[in-house]
Amino acid sequence: MKADKVTKPRPARVTGIAHLFAATGYSIAGIRRLWAETAFRHEILGLPVVMLLFWTISAPLWAFGGFALLWLLLIAVEALNTAVEAIVDHVSPDWSVAARDAKDLGSLAVMALIIANAGFVGGVVWGVVAA
Repeated sequence: MKADKVTKPRPARVTGIAHLFAATGYSIAGIRRLWAETAFRHEILGLPVVMLLFWTISAPLWAFGGFALLWLLLIAVEALNTAVEAIVDHVSPDWSVAARDAKDLGSLAVMALIIANAGFVGGVVWGVVAA
């Protein structure tokens, strides 16, 4: 197993209202980490593109909300997939079947949500255009 690049002491546990601010900082750090992933940057582009498409075709308000929820779910699953990949790479630096399977299953979860998002967008566009 490879050693961490930088070994730091564990930070002190934060409680109370300070925990809320600390958790916000952890989330921002997660976004910064995800930004290094090309797939995440592509998924980020999906939100304004689809919202502009929905606005252009005068999609109903529920379509904007429904897509926003599906998109947030996609971002959450992408974050979990990236976390799985980071842990697998740390714990199993050499190739292994288990590591491959873990990464493939995370990728499948992301793909399933991309398909769900695309199906939702297609259904909304079809419904508006066909009406």
